[in-house]
Amino acid sequence: MYAYRIMRPFITVLFKLYYNPIIEGKDNIPKKEAVIIAGNHKHALDPIFVDVCTKRSIHTLAKKELFVGRMGFFFKLIGSIPVKLSAKRNRVALKRAIGYLNDDVLVNLSPEAKRNFTDELLLPFKYGAAYMAKKTRKKIVPYSITGDYRFRSKNLKIEFGEPIDTEGLTVEEANERLYGDITALLKKNMSVEELKTKKEYPYRGIPTGKIGKGRSNGRYLQREEGASCSSGDIENKI
Repeated sequence: MYAYRIMRPFITVLFKLYYNPIIEGKDNIPKKEAVIIAGNHKHALDPIFVDVCTKRSIHTLAKKELFVGRMGFFFKLIGSIPVKLSAKRNRVALKRAIGYLNDDVLVNLSPEAKRNFTDELLLPFKYGAAYMAKKTRKKIVPYSITGDYRFRSKNLKIEFGEPIDTEGLTVEEANERLYGDITALLKKNMSVEELKTKKEYPYRGIPTGKIGKGRSNGRYLQREEGASCSSGDIENKI
């Protein structure tokens, strides 16, 4: 992490020069206290995009496979938290992320838990962000990433929304609120042409099976169908 602090200014300059990103709402990331930063996941560079929007340290939850191979050293270097997507429980990752939040350090994750290669606007949400917000009494700052990662892009954009206070909400209600806020940000910032190619579904949470490849529709419980679970069940779904 120390080495990354030295490298970070150069990475930030290079990223901004190469991709020419548009950054809006970054003032919603507090200067001192911890928050959970949560948004959609469209590209492998999303965590770096989030990272260059603030001078504060951010620890991102990332799939375990990224820590193996040529780029594994980089994810370890920046203090990412490995998560096994197929596991029934990720208690070690959860404990580590909560520890950072309790120390007033930022934590970033995507409730979709994987990159969205489908025609769905958003994939069903796992409960990590909502659960940690309730557990630590920290707010969630939603964000959307839209546009294309290409040289001197004209449309690559990130927008951070208003912080979500989960006080008085259940974990499921907080997760639904987050889903709605990110959906609204995507619909606001996505091009009309791209938006027409996307299917928008109502809030979906609680994976009924392992996260795998392919489409997700029909494999998740929906709130309007009476989906509910205990706090223990939620912790096991993170």
